[in-house]
Amino acid sequence: MLKKNVGGIDRALRIIVGLALIAAFFIVDGPYKWLYLIGIVPLVTGLMSTCPLYSIFGLNTCPMKKS
Repeated sequence: MLKKNVGGIDRALRIIVGLALIAAFFIVDGPYKWLYLIGIVPLVTGLMSTCPLYSIFGLNTCPMKKS
């Protein structure tokens, strides 16, 4: 399974932006309205708390665990 690398604020922003873009798909009318479906990407990465691009670039916004 993929390692969690998306922190709390990052995760919340991804979910909000993803939902807003998907909502815009249903509200906006025009020839390029299908582009708003890109909101699926931040929504899914926010819900799963993992981002494949973060893994590729070695980024991690999760807080460090104290042991």
